[in-house]
Amino acid sequence: MKGRTILWFGILLPVSAAVLFLLQRLLVPKYMGRVVEGAFIEEYYDEKSPHDVIILGDCEVYENLSPAVLWREYGITSYIRGSAQQLIPQSYYILEDTLKSETPGAVVVSVSAMQQYEQDNETYNRMTLDGMRWSASKLRSIRATMMEDEHLIEYVFPILRFHSRWRELEEDDFRYFWDRRQVTHSGYYMRADVRPAGEFPAERRRSNYAFDDRAWQYLEKIRLLCQEKGITLILMKAPSLYPAWHEQWEQQIEDYAGQHGLMYVNCIEQKDDIGIDFSTDTYDGGLHMNVYGAEKMSRYFGEIFAQVPGVGNWPEGGSVSEIWEEKCRFYDEMKASQEEEFGRLGYLSQFAGE
Repeated sequence: MKGRTILWFGILLPVSAAVLFLLQRLLVPKYMGRVVEGAFIEEYYDEKSPHDVIILGDCEVYENLSPAVLWREYGITSYIRGSAQQLIPQSYYILEDTLKSETPGAVVVSVSAMQQYEQDNETYNRMTLDGMRWSASKLRSIRATMMEDEHLIEYVFPILRFHSRWRELEEDDFRYFWDRRQVTHSGYYMRADVRPAGEFPAERRRSNYAFDDRAWQYLEKIRLLCQEKGITLILMKAPSLYPAWHEQWEQQIEDYAGQHGLMYVNCIEQKDDIGIDFSTDTYDGGLHMNVYGAEKMSRYFGEIFAQVPGVGNWPEGGSVSEIWEEKCRFYDEMKASQEEEFGRLGYLSQFAGE
């Protein structure tokens, strides 16, 4: 009798575990529909190319730089490990995770995240943290950025968080049960539509413009990690017209960069040198670049990256070249498809009189 009980447990336990795994796979959001940002972080693990440059941050990087252009025009391989509202601590742990498998020549960090140390929406945490592979880096990132009402066990077993989502299941949950389509171009999220910049609300005055000490601590951890690995660290502020980037924030970043001998590129100030035209190079009224603006940004940064020792110089016709030829084909196909969909010139004509 005892042996039979042990046998039943031996059968039921793996069967139960398999059922729970399949249910979890079904219930966890797939991010294949209108909100694809939650798929960005996970895509990195399918990469076959080494990378000269790794780019970290929020939408100010994954919508503003095109790795395909960096490769095609400068022979530089790059990847944007960006995610929606990525916090500075999350950027650090994603960098830590990345350096387990490769050591780039340069790392770019978006400084816009310095203005917000703590997450204000669980959805953004999920879109960053769930996509990371399990490791000590992921665990530390969860612990560092969980909101007060979040629980570690729900990250370990996402089914505990999404168990009631069966009421919201859509066709995509079944279509992408096992495999998901690729939604980025080496981390870049392409948009070919055009919406010229307009007017924005007046800047809201603040009582305190000082960045949180904890944000500084993690930016310093990024700097020290790059220094330890011999990586050139570049700080970047995207050319977003809104929300406002206050002068007080700018001064703090300039002081930090100057103190540590870092390059800091404020693309708002450099927009004329970059060639940005806010009537044609943004898809959402001046918040983010469309593909035309991102390509200009990439050419500008390509000149910067080309000066970093050890960046570029991949042999023609090698395996890396073959990988990026395929990436560029995918990029060109999506760009052509979006241009056809949005009808770029026709779309622009709507704003001709504005």
